[in-house]
Amino acid sequence: MGGGGEGASYTVDDALTKMGFGTFQALVLAYAGMGQAAEAMEMMLLSFVGPAVQAEWGLSSRQESMITSVVFAGMLVGAYTWGIVSDNHGRRKGFLITAICTFSAGFLSALAPNYISLIFLRCLVGVGLGGGPVLSSWFLEFIPAANRGTWMVIFSTFWTLGTVLEASLAWLVMPTLGWRWLLGMSSFPTLFLLIFYKFTPESPRYFCTKGRIDEALSILEKISRLNGAELPSGKLVSDHMYELELDEKSNPSEDTLLLSPTKRNDSPIASPKNKVSSETQGGLSSLLLLLSPELVRSTLLLWIVFFGNAFSYYGLVLLTSELSTQNSQCDPTSLHSGNSPTTNNNLYLDVLITSFAEFPGLLLAAAIVDRIGRKLSMSTMFFICCIFLFPLMFHQPENLTTALLFGARICITGTFTVVYIYAPEIYPTSIRTTGVGVASSVGRIGGIICPMVAVGLIHGCHQTLAIFLFEVVVFLAGTAVVFFPFETKGRELTNNSVISPSSSSSKSNISL
Repeated sequence: MGGGGEGASYTVDDALTKMGFGTFQALVLAYAGMGQAAEAMEMMLLSFVGPAVQAEWGLSSRQESMITSVVFAGMLVGAYTWGIVSDNHGRRKGFLITAICTFSAGFLSALAPNYISLIFLRCLVGVGLGGGPVLSSWFLEFIPAANRGTWMVIFSTFWTLGTVLEASLAWLVMPTLGWRWLLGMSSFPTLFLLIFYKFTPESPRYFCTKGRIDEALSILEKISRLNGAELPSGKLVSDHMYELELDEKSNPSEDTLLLSPTKRNDSPIASPKNKVSSETQGGLSSLLLLLSPELVRSTLLLWIVFFGNAFSYYGLVLLTSELSTQNSQCDPTSLHSGNSPTTNNNLYLDVLITSFAEFPGLLLAAAIVDRIGRKLSMSTMFFICCIFLFPLMFHQPENLTTALLFGARICITGTFTVVYIYAPEIYPTSIRTTGVGVASSVGRIGGIICPMVAVGLIHGCHQTLAIFLFEVVVFLAGTAVVFFPFETKGRELTNNSVISPSSSSSKSNISL
């Protein structure tokens, strides 16, 4: 352990930077990644269950769409709720409740006797899945700033593994055992989160925001032991205490002036008078802080990007299954011929192929996110996605359709990955999971709407209109990224410091 010079102090970021990414973070990555994969499986199965249930129960296309839409409706509620729980009561409690809800409702939905009960249970699954941002924020808070972007991309690979695993599972299970077995088997990965829950640590950043410095230090000491690295010299302090010490011990430098709330009107972080104590911060006050003058621009633009990402990503997943059944012809009767083994095999194969597109999407994001920055990475991939989608406004041969969807999926996977890195980086620790959770909730609105577009319009022989709507949404999301007020590449996560949009120093702090 680091011993101390008298009066010396350090923050959680200082400690994580010195200790680096080691065994402790690898274990945290494995646990959070397991949750990410489980969530991906629950989402991916929607493209298989809807058509199967429609064929078995004789549902209308609108009823089929509802099976997907209610999941996103539940996620809208869950993302906001679990974000507040996590910020006020701890990250661990947040993802414990979500895991219990997801597993229980997911398993029971496999036993649903009728359409209404299935809709209800899938909605509860969505409420549980809404806690996904809690796990990602929890993992992020253990990562050193210098390579945070790269490790968050690696974390996102677990989502892709989940989608590929689910597509493979559907290919094996659906033709013989049916959709109920697929639902039941897909719920079990979440069970592992509950089995290993007792071994998970709380975020030291969360402890610091609550003034529980001794408990935060205990976690850091555990990281030190597992990583075989020493803590910095001195005593652990919260970010706010650290900045007060700097103010008392030194004259303001150029960097201090850049980081001073009183000197920066365009700061993404609320000034002290706008900060709300974690202890008294409720749902409404958290939302008001997200919409404070210092954060409102970033928050609203982030909501647009999350909406566009969710709408386009899940829309592409559903488009793959819907367009693959058309064989380049708008024949309404063929859309209901899902009992054909050939059609089903083509559907599973097309979905599996496009799922593999997420691997190059992740590699692309990993290659550029810490080099060219979050903003340029996202905007570039959004606009390239528009290029891939444009030919699909008109009927194309099946192989070309799959190839274009493959390219679009690469881009949208990349943007989804980067926005989940960027979003936690623009909010203070005390409202980080609330901020990401609310943005994720807004994204779920896009998820609710997209099945009506991807399924309803395609079934109604309106492919051109459906793809045009996707083009508009993706283009607007890319434009919103351009107008983000600041870049967060290489910034430290703190609770109350502010960032200078023009500063390029990797040691500058960000209001995180």
